[in-house]
Amino acid sequence: MADEPLVLGIETSCDETGVGIVHGHTLLADAVASSVEEHARFGGVVPEVASRAHLEAMVPTIRRALKDAGVAASDLDGIAVTAGPGLAGALLVGVSAAKAYAYALGKPLYGVNHLASHICVDQLEHGALPEPTMALLVSGGHSSLLLTTDITSDVRPLGSTIDDAAGEAFDKVARVLGLGFPGGPAVDRYARDGDPKAIRFPRGLTGPRDPVYDFSFSGLKTAVARWVEERRREGADVPIADVAASFQEAVTDVLTRKAIRACKDHGVEHLMIGGGVAANSRLRAMAQRRCADAGIELRVPRPKLCTDNGAMVAALGAEMVARGRSASDWDLPADSSLPVTEPHVPGRTPATAPGHHH
Repeated sequence: MADEPLVLGIETSCDETGVGIVHGHTLLADAVASSVEEHARFGGVVPEVASRAHLEAMVPTIRRALKDAGVAASDLDGIAVTAGPGLAGALLVGVSAAKAYAYALGKPLYGVNHLASHICVDQLEHGALPEPTMALLVSGGHSSLLLTTDITSDVRPLGSTIDDAAGEAFDKVARVLGLGFPGGPAVDRYARDGDPKAIRFPRGLTGPRDPVYDFSFSGLKTAVARWVEERRREGADVPIADVAASFQEAVTDVLTRKAIRACKDHGVEHLMIGGGVAANSRLRAMAQRRCADAGIELRVPRPKLCTDNGAMVAALGAEMVARGRSASDWDLPADSSLPVTEPHVPGRTPATAPGHHH
C-alpha cells in the first residue's frame, strides 16, 4: 500500500473546482466543475464569483469523483489540497473543505503547491518523474522555469515572467482580435490557418544582456495591439489567422528556446511542459522538434491534465504519502503567494504525523 497510496486531491486556486482520485501513479477519477461560463460575461475571472462557485460545486464534485473512482471515502490514505498560490478566497474554499473531510474521516491532510502539482501530474501520464526534471509551466497566471530533483521537497525556480504570464497574453490578444474568452484555445484554432512568418513580432528578453531564463510578454502583447490598431485605422482588413499565428510563434519560440537552454546549462535530459498553455498545439510541436534536435526527452501530459484539475493535486499528495512526508497541521493556511520552493506545507510538530489520530 505504502508505494501506491489512494489519495483524493482538491484544486480551487482559480475558476475550476477540481477533485481527483489517484492510486499511486494511476488516475481513477478527475471530476471538474468549471465556472468559466460565469466569468466569460466579465471577460476574465472574478474572484468573488469564483469563490461562490467553488462553495456550490464542492460537495457534488467530491461525490462524483468518489463514484467515478468506485472507492469509499473511508478507503483513502490521505486528502491533498492546493494551499497556494492562487486567489485567496478561492483557495480558502478548497482548504476548508479538505480540512473538514480529512478531520471527519480521520485521514492525514496535505497542503500542496499548485505549481509543483502541475509538474507532478505528468506521473499519471508517463510514470515516475525523472530526477532531475526541468519543468516549463505556462498558464494564465504563471510562466516559470523550474528545476526539480525531488517533487516533494526540492523545486528550484530558475526564471519566471517579469510582467504578463503567457496565458494572460493569449487572453489579451484574443480580446484585441475579438475571439472571446478564454483566449488560448481560440488563438490556437485560428493560428492553424495562418502564416507564422507573416508578421515579425518581438521576442521578449532574448538579447545578450537580458536575464537568460526570465520571460516578458507585455511588449509582445502591445506590439500585436498596435499592429491591429494600425490596420484598422487604415481601413484595411485584419488578417486574424496570420496575426494569431505570428503572435503564437513569438510566444512558443521564446518559451521553447529558454527551456532548452536551461536544460543544456544544467545538464538535464528531461523537459516537462505543464499548465494550461501546454495544451497549445504549436508549443507542443515546436518543443518536440527542438527537444529531439537537442537530445532532450520531452514529457507533456494530455491537454486535460495540463489545465487546472484535482488529479494533479492528488498525484502530488500520493507522492507525499509514498515518500513519507509529514502531513499538514490543522491550521494549514490558504497562502495566495505560496512560493514554489515549498512543494508542500508540512506540520510543525511530529505529533501530526499520519496515523496519529486513528
